[in-house]
Amino acid sequence: MPTRLPAEIRACLFDMDGVLTDTARVHARAWKETFDALLAARPDAPGEDHRPFDARADYDAHVDGLPREDGVRNFLASRGIHLPEGTPDDAPDADTVHGVGTRKNALVGRLIDEGGVQVYPGSVALLDALRADGVPCGVVSSSANCRRILDAGGILDRFAAVVDGTALTDRGLRGKPAPDAFLAAAADLGVEPAAAAVFEDALAGVQAGRAGGFGLVVGVDRVGQADALRAHGAGRVVADLQELVA
Repeated sequence: MPTRLPAEIRACLFDMDGVLTDTARVHARAWKETFDALLAARPDAPGEDHRPFDARADYDAHVDGLPREDGVRNFLASRGIHLPEGTPDDAPDADTVHGVGTRKNALVGRLIDEGGVQVYPGSVALLDALRADGVPCGVVSSSANCRRILDAGGILDRFAAVVDGTALTDRGLRGKPAPDAFLAAAADLGVEPAAAAVFEDALAGVQAGRAGGFGLVVGVDRVGQADALRAHGAGRVVADLQELVA
């Protein structure tokens, strides 16, 4: 089953949420519940905006594709709120950047356990075609739940490299829009960036692909942001990865 990818592409690197799995909405819901509770509990203060989190606009602008703590900082800063950093060991009820991130992460896990994981059929079709052609694949995700989600979706075994939120910390890598994680995954697969394709639905992700000098950056447009994906670095935009299966 051939693909519609350039012949020089010898490896493929996929973001997970919104590209492989329909979990972006799970993350958006978890962010909303986490931030709305935090905002509602804060007393009025000059310069702070306590309007509820918008699961579309705020998600896309401030947290999509970013490491969890960066998402906390970005969104709260947009509302004039600054919390202490805390440490990765902070409990979920701590009002620190790490505590809020841990709170959101725990909620994602619960939502996944309750609702399962849906994998996009078109993404599976492309993975099947790539495996048939002997093209190695990797996943690059800011999610610390990455392996858990891929396993729940039955596709973890499709990937020879996984660079996730845990790996970012362990390997000292910067999160998207920096290209570090994609470059690390390409190195893990033994290919140069120019010979690898990046598949992303987040603006920060396509920025990372462009910054890393990858041979092809494919924007996956599931929410009507094709122009923005192109503006941020996507050389090609598709609505579903099935379009890349010949």
